Amino acid sequence: MMLGQTRLGTTLRVWRDRLPPAQVGLPAGRSRRTVGLRREELAELAGVSVDYIVRLEQGRATTPSVEVVAALARVLQLTRAERDHLYSLAGLQPPGDRIISDELTPGVQRLLSRLGEIAVGVFAADWRLLWWSRTWAALLGDPSRVAPEDRNFVRARFPVAGSSACVSQWPVRVTFQDASDRAIVADVRRASARYPEDRRLTELLQRTLDGNAHFAQLWGDGAVGEHAEDRKTVEHPLVGEIRVDCDVLHASDADLRLVVMTAAPGSEDARRIARAVAHAR
Repeated sequence: MMLGQTRLGTTLRVWRDRLPPAQVGLPAGRSRRTVGLRREELAELAGVSVDYIVRLEQGRATTPSVEVVAALARVLQLTRAERDHLYSLAGLQPPGDRIISDELTPGVQRLLSRLGEIAVGVFAADWRLLWWSRTWAALLGDPSRVAPEDRNFVRARFPVAGSSACVSQWPVRVTFQDASDRAIVADVRRASARYPEDRRLTELLQRTLDGNAHFAQLWGDGAVGEHAEDRKTVEHPLVGEIRVDCDVLHASDADLRLVVMTAAPGSEDARRIARAVAHAR
């Protein structure tokens, strides 16, 4: 076994062991044998199998994909230097400033851990869904059932032939559709200028321009816009329609978008969200 393979596994174990469960929003519990995360917890949060985590730590899996490494770095709350070291151990080129990052900074992760039972999803600069709360999954359907490349809001909002993109697993009606569409196109335009060397974004942009006439028209018209508070109606299959306020927050340094969906406390919509969460358990 090569030294690099054992170093990858050892390093992952060290980082897993040092991360308190409470720091990722998990209860510490009294019966824990370890201070840090269990393998099962890391696997669930990173969207991979427990067996794969075991094989990585034991050096039997040595070539994790970029997506897996990005997910591990996010869950383990690595610094940028640690993240780059993890990429190197996996034999991958660390993401540069001209490439979209899928990492959630420690500050953003601490913020998310304190949001409690709020429905929130975190998107990269190209609107790929990176992280979601349990309430988000209960409200819109569990994104872990969708391939990572299909968890993209641009691809879902502006579909092309043969696309299987999905951010919500059931219908969602948008109150201010045109303003929302323009804001998304403007986001993609800004991202394309900031990340000219990002292949994933380039492919997304070209594919959507070629395959979706509405996106192409908004792009050609130079559509601009900012995300404003919107009202959405989720057609939930178990609890009925749920009306929520939707806000888009921007973590500028990390270039992440936090989409937050809430209902007024004590309202029928809030009660339906609670019932949806109970159904999902």
